[in-house]
Amino acid sequence: MQGRGFGQGGGMSFGPPVTPPIVKQLIIANVVVFFFQAVSPQLTEFGAVRPYRVFQQGWVWQPFTYMWLHGGLAHLGFNMLALWMFGSAMAMAWGEQKFLRFYLICGVGAGLLIAAWPYMAVGLGLQPRMVLGFATLGASGAVFGVLLAYSLTWPDRYIMLLFPPIPIKAIYFIPFIFFMQYTMPGPSNISHVGHLGGVIVGWILLSRDGRTQGVLSLAKLKYRWRRWRMRRQLQDVREKDRRASQDRGRDGRGPLH
Repeated sequence: MQGRGFGQGGGMSFGPPVTPPIVKQLIIANVVVFFFQAVSPQLTEFGAVRPYRVFQQGWVWQPFTYMWLHGGLAHLGFNMLALWMFGSAMAMAWGEQKFLRFYLICGVGAGLLIAAWPYMAVGLGLQPRMVLGFATLGASGAVFGVLLAYSLTWPDRYIMLLFPPIPIKAIYFIPFIFFMQYTMPGPSNISHVGHLGGVIVGWILLSRDGRTQGVLSLAKLKYRWRRWRMRRQLQDVREKDRRASQDRGRDGRGPLH
């Protein structure tokens, strides 16, 4: 996912300077559950979200338990890395109780959408009925809610990606992830509904605090468009000046002062 973040002072650092206890506890809980999954594989079947089990068999705990389970070491590692890097900043900014409440609501909300969407998709003829038996697990829904909160709290803070190794503003991080996921060639076991569900629930929660106000407004988009055009025009002028300077150097006239 991502590697390093540029702080407000312009320096670059790997991860947060402090890891709040609540973030440590969440990471430990996920690691412990992952260990029990390896020892007792039936735990995955019991806790992962399967839509037909939630709505037809009454396994109503699954939209909560799925977020503590993972499908492999890499799956666990990426989610916990993101939770550590972005969750630590949010827990320090909000306080541990508010952060934990937000994290859990985003995860459970995404779990409910994971369970409900296949029924809507089947009813609309968008997917076959077999999707009602697919299992979904992982903390990604909750983590994507945290990513949204981070990107809206510090929208202009830069994040250095690992793949590809480029800096990107936090406000564009989630759209970039979705773009990469949806354009990824070949079959994928990524839960797009779970990721989007975490963002939707997080957006609803944050909008109640006024944190989303003006983020997608027409005026905001026009402002960003004008800034982008001005930067492009400035780059074009600099490029023309550079080429003109090179041409004068080749003619033996040297640069003008």
